[in-house]
Amino acid sequence: MHDLKALRNDPTGFDAALARRGLEPVAMMLVEEDEQRRAALAELQEAQSQRKKIARDIGQAKRQGQDTTEIEARGGALREQISLLEARANTIQQRIQEILECLPNQLDPSVPEGRDENDNVVVHQKGTVPSFDFTPKQHFELGEALGLMDFAAAGKLAGSRFVVLRGALARLERALGQFMLDTHAGEFGYQEMTVPLLVNDDAMYGTDKLPKFAEDSFKTEDGRWLIPTGEVPLTATVMKEILDAERLPVRMTTLSSCFRSEAGSAGRDVRGMLRQHQFTKCELVSVVAPEESDAEHERMTRAAETVLERLGLPFRRVLLCAGDTGFGAAKTFDLEAWLPGQQAWREVSSCSNTRDFQARRMNARYRGENGPAFVHTLNGSGLAVGRVMIALMEVYQNEQGQITVPEVLRPYMGGLEQIG
Repeated sequence: MHDLKALRNDPTGFDAALARRGLEPVAMMLVEEDEQRRAALAELQEAQSQRKKIARDIGQAKRQGQDTTEIEARGGALREQISLLEARANTIQQRIQEILECLPNQLDPSVPEGRDENDNVVVHQKGTVPSFDFTPKQHFELGEALGLMDFAAAGKLAGSRFVVLRGALARLERALGQFMLDTHAGEFGYQEMTVPLLVNDDAMYGTDKLPKFAEDSFKTEDGRWLIPTGEVPLTATVMKEILDAERLPVRMTTLSSCFRSEAGSAGRDVRGMLRQHQFTKCELVSVVAPEESDAEHERMTRAAETVLERLGLPFRRVLLCAGDTGFGAAKTFDLEAWLPGQQAWREVSSCSNTRDFQARRMNARYRGENGPAFVHTLNGSGLAVGRVMIALMEVYQNEQGQITVPEVLRPYMGGLEQIG
């Protein structure tokens, strides 16, 4: 959510920020709407003041035995005027709110210009891209040949974009999630949490998933939402709170199922586990004082990179350009792992600094030196378990279709060194 006062003070700068995302200017229209709202409120205040005076006049006239018919008539007309002014101010306020809540966050100055993912900037690349003396298979070819990845059974149960994992692959998914949690909680100070997988409108709205992205999530008949990411319940734990400054930074992590409708992705990644309606993700969330958010963004991204380094997976960090940065983010780093089967880099994590964008929507503040101020919130995948498993299967495959288990995961796998 945007600060309307800041918009009024610099409408040109606000529109310039929108232009970086390819959006049309709206600042002057919002300023004009706000001026009409403020004029209606001024009239309302004057009418309410007159109504109080009329009430006093009626009381005084009755005490003196005078006829109050004319005064009461004026009071009735004034009540009707007040009702109309209140409705007008509320209608204008609602129009302003509906526009503001659908406008994306302002981008950090360091975000490069660009229209889409082709204009993103590679910050660095780590690990060696493997070479094979055979044609590497894609993860679903490996999994199905092993009899441990079953899309047909999942389709019978739930339809497309689901999978049934069996045996060692099911355990590998669990091992990856536990390894990620242990790393982030044990070494980087994130508090492990178990959170609801169903949340209300306030939690979704506060984390910028509503109203713009309602179609991307699943809603239950009783009005709750299946979480599209663990970011939603973790971040919303500070909703409507005023935190003591000493509590900051708040760092939280969870391993949860996530659910997305994948609206608009028809025909994309239809085979395999890359784009699922249900998937497992280890989420990282930080709540910090504003002056700490840039450093926290780097710290969070490094925590996610550490997991990939220890798994021995080649990856690169990418700074998203203006046209590819998500709605709520001021700045985002993506981590992309190399998939030999696809011969492509694919995202396994996004780490975003939203600044005070979410905090304003959910009224999350802390007690600063000059009184309550909005916190900054950050979120990142630490990592997407299914996508990391895809990279691991493809990087660690051999010509016989077996998969070597990385050493760091073997304690979680009962000592198993190879799948297949």
